[in-house]
Amino acid sequence: MTTPSIGQLLDSTVPMAHTLKLEYLETSAERAVLQLPDQAEFHNHVGGPHAGAMFTLAESASGCIVLAAFGDQLSRAVPLAVNAEIAYKKLAMGVVTATATIGRPVADIVAELDKGERPEFPVTVEITRADGAITGVMTITWTLRPNS
Repeated sequence: MTTPSIGQLLDSTVPMAHTLKLEYLETSAERAVLQLPDQAEFHNHVGGPHAGAMFTLAESASGCIVLAAFGDQLSRAVPLAVNAEIAYKKLAMGVVTATATIGRPVADIVAELDKGERPEFPVTVEITRADGAITGVMTITWTLRPNS
């Protein structure tokens, strides 16, 4: 039996991600890169991806990096998004890509969990269109809630 990939895990546990047909280009503890294909059913009034679809893309990228970085901690803690803020910078058209990075060293976050604390950490996600222009930036604060 094979272990599911981070993308397969997210698709199976977060139906919205599966609905958008997100593509998982990279899912490591260093960064997660997801792509939203250009799909007319998720367009807005100007023919680009709807803001809600881009929010879901970025939030999904952040979830992938959290799963990749802390998958070995899931037996003792649940990752939860605490808050999110998104800024739409430029018009997005066509395929958009979200790249997520964690804003604190993973080892420091795990050390806080080891001390019985509930660590919080930022994940920043840049959303870009095919020409490389940044169309949006999301910052999500995540926590690892201990199971006990």
